[in-house]
Amino acid sequence: METAASAMGPATRPTESGLVPIGPFALPNHWPEQGDLLTWCQQIGPGTATLLVLMGIVYLVFGYNIFKALVMVNAALIGGMIGQMIGDKTSFTIPLVITFAFFAAALAFPLMKWAVAVMGGLFGALIGAGLWRTFAQDPHFTWAGAAIGLVFFGLLSFIIFRGCVMTYMSLQGATMLIFGVLALAYKYADVAPKVTESLTLKPFLLPMAILIPTVLGVMYQQSSAKPEKG
Repeated sequence: METAASAMGPATRPTESGLVPIGPFALPNHWPEQGDLLTWCQQIGPGTATLLVLMGIVYLVFGYNIFKALVMVNAALIGGMIGQMIGDKTSFTIPLVITFAFFAAALAFPLMKWAVAVMGGLFGALIGAGLWRTFAQDPHFTWAGAAIGLVFFGLLSFIIFRGCVMTYMSLQGATMLIFGVLALAYKYADVAPKVTESLTLKPFLLPMAILIPTVLGVMYQQSSAKPEKG
């Protein structure tokens, strides 16, 4: 049977070798292009893809009401990745992953506003770098766009905390949802080449697919969020 990867053909297959595996994680060794993201979606298993869809819905719908728990989950994931990277150089990978994940989540709870600011800074860095590349600026200075986004969104989190939490939760949820759906779509050999061709010929479709549920998530959370005390 023809697999989803082979059905794409050489002209439409996403770029390869752009991801560096780090244990269960895969990080890009360069600024990821859309092809790298599609390759990553290809490599996601059906169980992980389903989990991404379900968690994406949770972040989109319940993001603000349970944001403390979700921020701690994010912190645990980041801590786990750091532990994995350190563990790759030692023989204590699993203990380091668990330890770093636990302490990152535990540290995020009493420092929740700072944790949200860090999360916003990471999102801002990705958005800033993406806009830098979108407007065809010198790719060697992509870090400048990332730095601007990091500082702007990080500081914005302290100014309009409630709105930023809703936006960050919705953005993360929309990203997880769309990538989960794409990963599931790539499991079908007859659907995969059509998806890749459409996203390759119309690169604006992927950002738009993430932006629309992000806006809807912010609107829904705004209307359903629990009122602030005091």
